[in-house]
Formats: sequence, C-alpha cells, structure tokens
Amino acid sequence: MGDIKRLNLKENADEIFALSQFAFQYDLSEEALKQKKEEAERHIIWGWMEDNQLAAKLHLIPLTCYINGKTFDMGGVSSVATWPEFRRQGAVKQLLQHALQSMKKQGQTISFLHPFSFAFYRKYGWEHAFSEKVYTIPLERLKGDWKAEGSVYRIQDDTALLHDVYTEYAGNFNGTLTRDEKWWEQRVLKEKWHKAVAFSSEGKAEGYLLYKVKQEKVFVHEFVYNSLNARKLLMQFIANHDSMAETVEMVVPENDNLPLLVEEPRFEQKINPYFMARIVDVKGFLEDYPFKNGLTEPVTLYVEDSFLPENNGVYQLTHTGFGSNVVHTRSNAGLKNSVYCRIQPLTAMLIGYKRPVELYHAGLIDGPPEEIKQLENIIPVRQTFFPDFY
Repeated sequence: MGDIKRLNLKENADEIFALSQFAFQYDLSEEALKQKKEEAERHIIWGWMEDNQLAAKLHLIPLTCYINGKTFDMGGVSSVATWPEFRRQGAVKQLLQHALQSMKKQGQTISFLHPFSFAFYRKYGWEHAFSEKVYTIPLERLKGDWKAEGSVYRIQDDTALLHDVYTEYAGNFNGTLTRDEKWWEQRVLKEKWHKAVAFSSEGKAEGYLLYKVKQEKVFVHEFVYNSLNARKLLMQFIANHDSMAETVEMVVPENDNLPLLVEEPRFEQKINPYFMARIVDVKGFLEDYPFKNGLTEPVTLYVEDSFLPENNGVYQLTHTGFGSNVVHTRSNAGLKNSVYCRIQPLTAMLIGYKRPVELYHAGLIDGPPEEIKQLENIIPVRQTFFPDFY
C-alpha cells in the first residue's frame, strides 16, 4: 500500500516532469522544462509513493475566482497522472481525497479542473460547469461599418493595461480567475500573441484582443470588452484583416450574442464542454455565497456527497443583517421542506451553470415546487466563463 508525500521541486523535479511528459505525451526542451518548473513554484504537488518511487501525482494550484461579483479562494487541480503499472489501484482516488482535505483546511471552498473524462471526475463530486462557444466566421460576414467611435491600436508590452481591462470584464462572470502578474506572464502571455486594444474617443482602454494570424485564419485567443462600443471597434479591427485571412476563429462565453449583431448569423457555432467545478466545503461556501437580495425566506437543503461525507446532511439558511447564517446538521434524511441534491448539481446550480428549475425538471434536484422557486429567486443569474487553462 502506497503513501502520500508532498513533493519538492528541488528534490523531485525530474520525477515530476518525467511522469507529466509520459502521461500527457509531450517532450520538453531544456528551456520549456525551465518554464514548467517556474510555473510549478506556485503549485502544491502531492505524490503517491510505492517503495519510495513516484507512482502517481496531483498538482494543486491556489487560485482565486469571481462568483457573483465576489472573490472565492479556489483549488485548481491539475496534472493528475499515474504510471501505467500503478493504474487502477486507487492512487488517484486517494490523491483527490487528500487534495480536497488540503483545500478545506486552506479555506478553498471550491475547486476547478480540466478533465480527461467527465464521467471519471463526476464519481468524485466534480460537475460540468464551464463550456466554450467557438465561432468560425468568414471575414466577409463582418465587413461594413460597425458605427463605433474611438480607435484600436496594437501594443507591445503593457500587461498593466490589459490587466485593468480584464479585471473589470472578469467580474461580470462566474468562475473567471483573478490574475496576478506571474499568471499573465507564465500562462496568458506565454505564447506570442498580437495585442490590440480598443480605446474610446475619450482615450479610455475598454477592450482588447489577443490573437494571431496563421494559414489565412485569424485566431482570437481572448476577446475582452467592457462596452458595446469597444466590442464593435474590435469587430471592425478583425474585419480589417480580410486581405490576409478568410476566416476568424474565436472563443467566447456560452451566452455570447454576436449572431444578433451581424446581418448573416449562419456561421459555424460550436459549444464544447470545458472545465468542471466542485464545492469542497458546503457550509463554508454557503456562508460566503452572495444570494440575490439576501434570503427573504429560510431555505433548507439536504446535500449528499458520497466522496466527502462530512458535507452530507441538512443545511438551514437564514438571512442576518450581515449575510447568511448556515446551520449544518448531520442527518440521513432531510426535513419536510428540504430541497434534495447531490454535490454535483448543487455545484452547477450555485456557480450559475444551470438554474434550479432546469435541474428540477431534469430530475437532478428534488423538493417542494415552492422551495425550488425560492432557490430560483435568490440565486443570481450570471454566466460561467473560464478563459484560462492550467
């Protein structure tokens, strides 16, 4: 039986990145390996050891994200890998449980990950919470006067300017990260993107693009805007690449409404499942959660979490002058007015990916209709979006 050990980059870097390269099928040059080590300095890395040999590993990245305009500490699970001779022996299950307990101690009440399999991580309480919408648009569809005021300029290096625009934009979604300087350097701007910034007629930066042009296609990595005018300026700028590209491909939030703004909306639009989320500490998350207009009436939830049974039980939520008061009672049954839900749909509901009524009609939560309606009234409507990757 193996044991879990916290790995040290100084002592275990060779083992860590040998496993990563094997499991994720890439080869690192010396320069790329150096960059990976620098990125991993913020990681907490747990290893499953068999006879002092690394058999499996998990990286935990302490991050912060926005939910309903408020920041939450989040544990990002990454680079989960096992050598083939040690697979299907429960190592990853043990590492995930260990990581969740570590997150709970650190006050990280929610966790995100990018799954190799949604079904696999659903078993451990994570749920689909983020999708990407991908447009592929012939540039001729974007031609014309977008009737925008201001200018778009390409810039070289001004991370502070991009950061300010991004931060205002990110607060409008659920799940977006708060980015620090290292994250911009090591993750967002790691690739050499062209940077174009939209300025209003008053000179205020209100949007930006990170993009590249390759093989007659404009690839937009990030399309960020804080006004309709900035959005139109950037669309006009993209259209102006028609002499060197035929199409543009861009990733946007799932609720993006660009088809309403173009004369011909028949272009390729794909929605791809992307990241998963999991509430780690139900009581802690509910206590911090900013319900819409407060809790005018008490709410009772009965939660089942088979992987973290300390989350099981009844949660009675009432409003106080300072926020929500949450009383957790360990119980094998809910109260008469309880809304029953497993940890997966609870996460999808509270992060804003799915609405309570939708989950109710899908048979994923249950309870008195008036209590479902109460949840519908107090949970803010806000789109989930995760423009990052780790």
